[in-house]
Amino acid sequence: MTSIAASELIINSRGAVYHLDCLAEEIASTIITVGDPDRVAAVSKHFDTVEVKNQHREFVTHTGYIGKKRISVVSTGIGTDNIDIVLNELDALANIDFATRTIKENLTALNIIRVGTSGSLQRDIPVDSYVVSTHGLGIDNLLNFYRHNSNEEEKQLVQSFITQTQLNNNFAQPYISSASGALIKHFVDGFHQGITVTCPGFYGPQGRVLRLGLANPALIDNLTAFTFGQHRITNFEMETAGIYGLGNLLGHHCLSISAIVANRISKEFSKDGGAVVESLIKKTLEIISDNI
Repeated sequence: MTSIAASELIINSRGAVYHLDCLAEEIASTIITVGDPDRVAAVSKHFDTVEVKNQHREFVTHTGYIGKKRISVVSTGIGTDNIDIVLNELDALANIDFATRTIKENLTALNIIRVGTSGSLQRDIPVDSYVVSTHGLGIDNLLNFYRHNSNEEEKQLVQSFITQTQLNNNFAQPYISSASGALIKHFVDGFHQGITVTCPGFYGPQGRVLRLGLANPALIDNLTAFTFGQHRITNFEMETAGIYGLGNLLGHHCLSISAIVANRISKEFSKDGGAVVESLIKKTLEIISDNI
């Protein structure tokens, strides 16, 4: 089997993967990703024990146990550019032999669950509620750098999305990927579900106006109004489609869960976003430790 070059898989002086600075044995098979590096400790404080703490740049990793369940929590930073790093390096830790730089014969499927914040695009999904993403619909272009195929329904959904939102090739070629059925079935009670749009920025790409005008000023209204069969867009943020897209291509089980801290239709923002995130962390850890 062909060895992966040192320029392609970068391993540091302690034998760890470059950006995450983690060894294979330091990562559990169930992983929570968070955007904010400070949120890693907000998750791991609920562990019964913590056995690993690593940090390199914005990538913080804690691994420990709740009961007999081993869990890692990893910060990604913001955006699908960072998701490209984190998903590829987590997969490398699980599925590449660093000694020989070759892909392992028997591959490991990880459970990767994003716990983050998001803005609602529907009036009936209020601030301080939770959304589970059935799909990640990316307008960030990440997955278009990889070979990927869409099924017929996905192709039709994306084409309908382009038509209804007028997000043509001047912006990006949208792509869509689905959540893991094995994971989403555990996150039903107390969760809204729908399509999450992943944007390449926080201001203009999410329809915010400060001093710059927008190329597509109707974006928010068009996203809110979008329908395809029973599907609608519930929220948007900056990581989900990248996680779903790369996760599915690599054979992992991925799920994105968001605390809604803003409602872009009612123009509301949570009065205590920290409290709703803390509540979501507790609920997610309980579901993981009991079911996954």
